[in-house]
Amino acid sequence: MTKKYFGTDGIRGKVGTGLMSPEKVLKLGWAVGRVLASHENGQVNRVVIGKDTRISGYMFESALEAGLAAAGVDIELLGPMPTPGIAYLTRTLRASAGIVISASHNPYYDNGLKFFSPQGEKLDDEIEHAIEAMFEAEMDIVDSVALGRAHRVVDSHGRYIEACKATIPMNVRFNGLKVILDCSNGATYDIAPKVFAELGANVISIGDKPDGLNINLDCGSTHPEQLIERVKSEGADLGIAFDGDGDRVLMVDNEGEAVDGDELLYIIARSRLNDGEDVGGVVGTLMSNLGMEIAVKELGLGFERSDVGDRYVLETLNEKGWKLGGESSGHIICLDRTTTGDGIVSALQVLAYLAKEKMTLHEVKNGMSKFPQLMINVPLQGSFDPMQSSAVQQAVEQAEKKLDGRGRVLLRPSGTEPLIRVMVEGEDEALVSELANIIAAQVAQAAEAA
Repeated sequence: MTKKYFGTDGIRGKVGTGLMSPEKVLKLGWAVGRVLASHENGQVNRVVIGKDTRISGYMFESALEAGLAAAGVDIELLGPMPTPGIAYLTRTLRASAGIVISASHNPYYDNGLKFFSPQGEKLDDEIEHAIEAMFEAEMDIVDSVALGRAHRVVDSHGRYIEACKATIPMNVRFNGLKVILDCSNGATYDIAPKVFAELGANVISIGDKPDGLNINLDCGSTHPEQLIERVKSEGADLGIAFDGDGDRVLMVDNEGEAVDGDELLYIIARSRLNDGEDVGGVVGTLMSNLGMEIAVKELGLGFERSDVGDRYVLETLNEKGWKLGGESSGHIICLDRTTTGDGIVSALQVLAYLAKEKMTLHEVKNGMSKFPQLMINVPLQGSFDPMQSSAVQQAVEQAEKKLDGRGRVLLRPSGTEPLIRVMVEGEDEALVSELANIIAAQVAQAAEAA
């Protein structure tokens, strides 16, 4: 059954529009509380709330708090905290659910809500449907004696820092490693520098001064240019870039070359094999580079593609019984270490491998050769299926004919933004660029006509 409000990664939109208004978020909090009560036999529940650094987080935190309290649910407030940290604390605090106030890599004027189960995993479809149905019901309030209470968790950062460090062996240290961290002026700004410094790295932080408006602004995993320049100018061993809520990570090697999620996932799989761990296989997505698929199979591992979105990666991992999966955007899931995509934990796995092998990131990533790939985002007004256009269909067919079985064409709507993503991949970079631009132009024309 199609969901009315929930997307592939919770609820997201421009602040003050749609569901992202204080009154709607208050009622969503109430709906979550009522559904939890029904699923927990009416017992008093606790919900953990954390947020990134965008200014609207204060407003939505208060709205959620009021809605949950009205439903008779207690609240544990974490303050600014990476999304995976909120998932971890939801589980370890034995909460009934976790709520993240974040729009991830989007600009400050967007915000959203993500939800975690008591196990620190994304909510089941059944629960999301129940929340949507409750949201449309008339709101009532429990008796005053049963209202929820709010508490602030004062040691949340310290708990999560120790959890991150525990994902690599005790004998691994990063002494002598010079690392530039770009925290995207987001949720990792305080935690990430402490994690890497406590493990011995010489840390230089950028994007670590959030003001509520500068989250993801020309920094972080979506804009690594500043990090690349800083790695070169400082002569650093590598750079690490997170997104606004800390569930994605990209890296920069000592040569100043960007290392994306596909390459990082390959490195982590290789490190697990070197440690004698049973990997089984790796899950990528429809957008994962063909070079990663080839490299993973050359390691003797299985490879599967899921739909784009971390929840689909997770579903495929659970179906296959595998532990490693992710997206080229840097959303990497290590189920043998945590329950959800975690930028800090993923980066630690890579650095631990470099430390043990005494190799540079540049040397390690060269075990995988990426096919040239270009993705063009075509803005939309409203919903639109580009493959309903005969001109777009013809452009795709001609592109696939020119690629001659040695590449891929993929058109898909973004799950978080009003965009159609046009991706072309092949051996010839010039041909890939030409074909992607031709298809994107056709999509733009068809969208405008529609």
